Amino acid sequence: MPSVRRQELAAFLRTRRARLTPADLGLPAGAGRRTPGLRREEVALLSGVGLTWYTWLEQGRPINASVQILDAVARTLRLDHAERAHLYRLAEVPSLPEPAQDVPEVQEILDNLALPACVLNARYDVLAWNAPYAVLWARTLSAPLAERNILWQSFMIPPCCTPFAQDRELELRDMVSTFRAGYGRRTGDPDWTDLIGRLSLASKEFRDMWAAQDVRAPTSRVKVYRHASAGDFGLTVTGFDLADLRMTVYTPADDESRERVAWLLDHPDAPPADHTHP
Repeated sequence: MPSVRRQELAAFLRTRRARLTPADLGLPAGAGRRTPGLRREEVALLSGVGLTWYTWLEQGRPINASVQILDAVARTLRLDHAERAHLYRLAEVPSLPEPAQDVPEVQEILDNLALPACVLNARYDVLAWNAPYAVLWARTLSAPLAERNILWQSFMIPPCCTPFAQDRELELRDMVSTFRAGYGRRTGDPDWTDLIGRLSLASKEFRDMWAAQDVRAPTSRVKVYRHASAGDFGLTVTGFDLADLRMTVYTPADDESRERVAWLLDHPDAPPADHTHP
């Protein structure tokens, strides 16, 4: 018998198929159609997948579905952002983070802030940011989309180039503890298990910290960061809940930090480290 998740997937696909008509996709109505919605063979054809495979998917059978195939099905069924994310979760397939487009005023708010700021989800994916943030965290934003994640970057940057000027291990443990608290509300979500798996394979530090099972809520506090060109500066990191997201604002903690951040914003091409790694 299909699992509860697979049963939900089957019901979801059937309802999404039923709400579309052939005319919606430029298809002839044809003769002998008993229901107004699309037929399975039409969804399979337009998605470029086999009819048997799609039928099994819609029946909730335990078959593997790749990101590419699910994307094709989602396009055919005209799924919006929320529906596409729901499809991925039900099919137990990790998806790439997408910008915070479902809250259209977010980018305008960020752009009107003089302080560095970004919007994160609970998984630490960077979804939106302003120009000052892009200067301070250029390395994170230049990474491929799947790695545009603060937790991933914090563990993958070699310790000699870490942006944490003080208590690197403490900062990493704090992030992992906050991440685990968020995971407790999303246990089994493929997006989360995929990131946990990749981090566990790539970093022994993460494996050890994850195994400790520590949890904590996000807090606002001063963190000291290091930039090879601007020097060390303290930033008060303050988070504001925004629907299922979190806006994080970085405020210079003292006059010296304010001067160094201002210098950095005036010199956006200044290298963050004094050496490179192959």
